[in-house]
Amino acid sequence: MDVHGRDLRYFVAVAEELNFTRAAERLFISQPALSKRIRVLEKQLGADLFLRDRRTVRLTAVGEVLLPRARGVLSVWCSAEAAVVRAREDERSTLVVGMSTSPGRGLLPALRARVVSRHPAARLVVRQVTWADPSAGLADGSTDVAFVWLPLPEAERYRCAVVAHEPRWVALPEGHPLAARAAVDEEGAVDFADLLDEPFLALPPEAGPLRDHWLALDARGGREPRIGGVVASAEETHEGVANGQGVVLLARGNAPLVVRDEVVALPVRGVSPSRLAVAARQGDHRPLVRAYLAAATLVGSGLTAGGACAGPSPTG
Repeated sequence: MDVHGRDLRYFVAVAEELNFTRAAERLFISQPALSKRIRVLEKQLGADLFLRDRRTVRLTAVGEVLLPRARGVLSVWCSAEAAVVRAREDERSTLVVGMSTSPGRGLLPALRARVVSRHPAARLVVRQVTWADPSAGLADGSTDVAFVWLPLPEAERYRCAVVAHEPRWVALPEGHPLAARAAVDEEGAVDFADLLDEPFLALPPEAGPLRDHWLALDARGGREPRIGGVVASAEETHEGVANGQGVVLLARGNAPLVVRDEVVALPVRGVSPSRLAVAARQGDHRPLVRAYLAAATLVGSGLTAGGACAGPSPTG
């Protein structure tokens, strides 16, 4: 028996009004059309639903049994319709992707292609955020997902998919004595111990544990770093190094952002690798957010949640 949802809705209207004329007005159809649909439903069920005379309309025993169940079916269907509308709107919505600098490494086109293949109507928009916000807009809600370096402040607020593990390098002036020393090193690298007395360029204090990471507090044995300046962009970093304000640690893949005009970058021994991740807020399970994290998981090294966004402790 295939009963049309429309006929159940008509039945409920008549049952609640106990008047075909008022029910027809409520449903915006003619009374004859309503009466016809009720007769069709009664024929399908094999039983009368209403007792009719010239003055009154009453539910039969069968009608009394059907009424609460018909209301339940219609309620479930209304919920389903609302869910479909929400899903359709999500499919067509905009996803704001935050970043402090371009992630490079082919990540943006790779993730975009995967997301759009599943959600063709989605619109992905990139938003640039200052280095003072290590969450790249997630913290204040101005972005939906973001490329971030770990560890994140308040890491429990986020879930992350790591997309790159990279060694930390150091950027320094081309004429720096350590650059000359590295030139004759088999690996072309410098030891972090040789950098301990150097002034370092640091992220703004608001960056919290990420500032500590790029100062390599975990490799200093408790020695406080010398801060030669505070930088909040790749251009400021290049200028600070070129002008001799200090050296700076950076991920190998970000070296091209500052290496030019007599600034060089070299591998560093004695510090842990850096981790680039795609992050989203905990509890944000919108389809496009889930799709972007899923794409990042496939492209990178896997999905981690909650405190895993924190990374290693700065004290070791």
